[in-house]
Amino acid sequence: MKKTILMREIKSENGDLLAIHIAANAPAKDGSEFYCKDDDFIQLASHQYPPGKIFAAHQHKEVDRKVTLTQEVLFVQKGALLAAIFDLEKKMIESFTLHQGDLIVLLKGGHGFTVLSEETRFLEVKNGPYLGAEADRFRLFQ
Repeated sequence: MKKTILMREIKSENGDLLAIHIAANAPAKDGSEFYCKDDDFIQLASHQYPPGKIFAAHQHKEVDRKVTLTQEVLFVQKGALLAAIFDLEKKMIESFTLHQGDLIVLLKGGHGFTVLSEETRFLEVKNGPYLGAEADRFRLFQ
């Protein structure tokens, strides 16, 4: 029987963290668990608290940030995607299936996806502002 991986980091051969895959059935820790480093351009955390926990109302300040890389989060709402993760030298490191409820944080390197099932639907969240495809990305293979 194949063991389901619940949360894992996908790294290049030289140790660069390329992606974080969190399965739908990954257990949550009590409190807050942060998956990204403070200097990543996108932040992801899991929160699990008992009823009655209060998070004080707040508003975020305007802060100048220098963003040099687009990082993304995909959440599979329905269906399945085949994910391929590449390092900075365009070498495929790993491919695997993302199922309904799975989430992936894409931090470095390249990635590609193939829709595997009917009516697959997923959300994509990435840092902005978006400057258009020409400025934002390049194809790994022509």
